Amino acid sequence: MKDSKSSSIRIQAERGKFREHSVPIYMTSSFIFEDMEQGRALFADEIPGNIYSRFSNPNTTELTQKMTDLEEMEDGVTFASGMAALFGVFAGLLQAGDHVIASRALFGSTLQIFNKILSKWGISTTLVDGSRSDEWKTSIQKNTRMIFAETPSNPGLEIIDLEFLGELCKEHHLIFHVDNTFATPYLQNPSRYGADVISHSATKYLDGQGRLIGGIVVGRKEVIEQIRFFARHTGPTLSAFNAWLISKSLETLPVRMERHCRNAERLAEILVDSGLVQNVRYPFHPAHPDHDLARRQMKAGGGIITFEIMDGFAGAERFVNSLEMCSVTANLGDTRTIVTHPASTTHSKLSEEERQKVGITQGLIRVSTGLEEIDDIASDILSSLKT
Repeated sequence: MKDSKSSSIRIQAERGKFREHSVPIYMTSSFIFEDMEQGRALFADEIPGNIYSRFSNPNTTELTQKMTDLEEMEDGVTFASGMAALFGVFAGLLQAGDHVIASRALFGSTLQIFNKILSKWGISTTLVDGSRSDEWKTSIQKNTRMIFAETPSNPGLEIIDLEFLGELCKEHHLIFHVDNTFATPYLQNPSRYGADVISHSATKYLDGQGRLIGGIVVGRKEVIEQIRFFARHTGPTLSAFNAWLISKSLETLPVRMERHCRNAERLAEILVDSGLVQNVRYPFHPAHPDHDLARRQMKAGGGIITFEIMDGFAGAERFVNSLEMCSVTANLGDTRTIVTHPASTTHSKLSEEERQKVGITQGLIRVSTGLEEIDDIASDILSSLKT
């Protein structure tokens, strides 16, 4: 885990006349100029300040300051959702004719962006087995512009070697983009391995309570400037209220992640010992194929585990329908334990062949381990497996 110094969050908030303990919520669409000259200077980017909440707002600014501190980056932009954040990076940095290399094990909607959306605008993608360094190397073309990795991956928990990719991107002058949603900056800092830009679905662990939709991108200043230009003129804006909620949640991120990780690691051990399921995966469990790599670049294994029901879809359906305490939904990173069947939900738009390539079988179950007592979580899951 992080030490106390590196896990602390610098809070930059201008107090109002009431000396409020929490930052106020700035629910306003625009900001008043002192005079015409100030308005001109703000629009010309000659002075800092707020103009319009589609561009910036004190709450989104405070949130990005916290996230750039945590991710050890220079600048950031907030978005209305995690997928808007991902798309904002691609749209802001890529153009027709560019080529992207990405790990094949990705969230379903991310794959749809590569396969069905960017391809319409002449941006091509090569998907590789993230564990094979030779595939990353041989996929580089003259027009390759970016390497993208999601680690740990959703839902299969594949771990990508960030140090290797950082060196590869540096050698070939490529943009290195990492989705750090599952790990959060508390468990992993891709910037230390050369990442140029890091994206998050703030809907997940950054908020951590299933209350909102949001996204954040942080990175090197010159990279963020291009992404901010796209966001400013296309409007995927995070609301001031949601920014305020995420910012407050970041203050409990270390405490929450420690409990998530502790519960998930114990649940993985219980499931392995039970003999009721197969292929239990948790990054810090010795049975995980990327166990050693996970321990090198992560501080703990995260809050997600996966396993396979032995009777495939029929067994998965019986299990899911028997759960009593755990929620059955498509979200993750909540205070409450969530169970998801990826093949019929989050990755249902992929073909069966595409799912098989990344290990998403009909019996695969993803568990986002919550903050409840681990004995209660395990009891619900084990009893449901025995039905």
